[in-house]
Amino acid sequence: MTIRAGVAGQPISHSLSPLLHGLWIEAAALDAAYEAFGPQDEAGFADLIASGRAGNLRGLNVTAPFKEQALAAADVVSPTARTCGSANLLVFEDGRLSADSTDGQGLMLALSEQAPAFDAKGASVVVLGAGGAARAAVVALKAAGAEVAVLNRTRERAETLSVELGCSVADPDAVRDAALIVNALSVRPEIDIAALRDDAVLMDMTYKPLITPFLAAGLARGLTTVDGLAMLIGQARPSFEALFGFAPPPVDVRAAALARLGETA
Repeated sequence: MTIRAGVAGQPISHSLSPLLHGLWIEAAALDAAYEAFGPQDEAGFADLIASGRAGNLRGLNVTAPFKEQALAAADVVSPTARTCGSANLLVFEDGRLSADSTDGQGLMLALSEQAPAFDAKGASVVVLGAGGAARAAVVALKAAGAEVAVLNRTRERAETLSVELGCSVADPDAVRDAALIVNALSVRPEIDIAALRDDAVLMDMTYKPLITPFLAAGLARGLTTVDGLAMLIGQARPSFEALFGFAPPPVDVRAAALARLGETA
């Protein structure tokens, strides 16, 4: 019987997840399908979950705006997802729903791939933003031993996150001494790149464009940069394994994703 899985979000047409998982499914010769689902609202997402509980789906990756609803709907929640306050992976088994978050794994895999010299243990890290993406970054980096501080335009939101996750609240000048700066905002951060350390690593969670203005400024300065596509592929790998039962086969999905995005590097 065909294994059905997919990604749910709104909007969803831009998602690269069906491309990535589809290439792995093809390479592994699986009898499986990975589809994009675009529920219009919470009720539509609830219907999708009900379909999964009924045995019509093996699982779902979940993106905005349904990650918190996904967590709340689960019968079993991983410690990581509970700490993050959201889930991007749902797996159905015998009518029960398990929730997990692989965003942090994606972040750490991206760092190991594109900034191999960076050692998180004891490193000073500043995460820009205080939303769901920032929470996942903080949880993963703290687990890796980093000293994490959050910088957000609204300081109250950063303070709330710091209390919940055990990180600190950064002042704007903190980026000067950071070994790693992670942009978890959807816009370009207002940072003086010239004031950063010579060995600073810049990471942007956005992958469209691949080289954001933040990363472009870092590259012009000669800094090491990590793009959001590496993180997207990184979080998809453990998702594929959870959904289909084994690690993704060795396929160059990044090249296919770059072609889809119209990028060349």
